[in-house]
Amino acid sequence: MSRLKRNRNIDSFILCIETIITKSQCSLSVEDLIVLNEAIAKLQSLKSKKGLTDKHLKQEIVKIVELICKFFT
Repeated sequence: MSRLKRNRNIDSFILCIETIITKSQCSLSVEDLIVLNEAIAKLQSLKSKKGLTDKHLKQEIVKIVELICKFFT
């Protein structure tokens, strides 16, 4: 996957998480906010990494999705 396409996908993922935060602001606990903000921070750091292979990228995304699953459970 090209770096430009990867960054667009990551930006979309970040935007979705930020939408969840803003639309559900009243019903989110502090722990939920921490988990979602941590996911955003990991995505932003992933975006700045250079030389990632698709395999490594998938492994990092899996970790982030696992983190977000904590929010939904």
